[in-house]
Amino acid sequence: MAKFRIPAAANKINIARAALGATVLASAFTAHVTGTAIAATDKQPVATAEQVGTKTDETKINVTANQVLALARSQVGTSENAAGGGTKYQQWYANSQRAAETIARDGGDRAMYLNAPWCAMFVSWVGEQTGARPQLGWDAWTVAHAKWFKANNRFGTDVRPGAVVFFSWSGSKDVSDINHVGFVVKDNQDGTISTIEGNTGNGKVEERVRPKSQVVGYGYPEYAA
Repeated sequence: MAKFRIPAAANKINIARAALGATVLASAFTAHVTGTAIAATDKQPVATAEQVGTKTDETKINVTANQVLALARSQVGTSENAAGGGTKYQQWYANSQRAAETIARDGGDRAMYLNAPWCAMFVSWVGEQTGARPQLGWDAWTVAHAKWFKANNRFGTDVRPGAVVFFSWSGSKDVSDINHVGFVVKDNQDGTISTIEGNTGNGKVEERVRPKSQVVGYGYPEYAA
């Protein structure tokens, strides 16, 4: 559930888990990845989180919020293994072009993503599989993902179904304090929101009810009507 970034000087994942990740990665590279082709062959222009402060060109999508939420909901119950890895979301991200970009930004290597906190990777995977990635963005680090929305002037405090919601468990409203991310299902009109999140509870995809007091802000994909 925690925000995730691999510092260049000090990896947040211990050596034992990294060694396990390297073993899993060897098979992941040869495994079939379902859904659309990953970014190496994707010609859609996608803004990256490094472009903070610069308005980027965006691509319209023919994907609705309901379609995104339906795929996210279909993943409910998916669980990580005892090492905190083993999900298709981590394996997909480790193999993606985006991983190469975030390694250049944060340090580490592809194997690190295989056992890393995966809430942002889950959101990114849903975007990839539905064709909504140009509007949902993709990252493994929650803070950078939120900054991507801010850079595109699509970050705010209004609750919208299908929005990407960023949490800080301390109640901070500072983007740098974001701990977790998921999808908004609805505003419950009682100070809470219903969500679908990856890497929550005991490392699962779950539907949750969260207090708005823990929300830092929302990223707004421009979905099809």
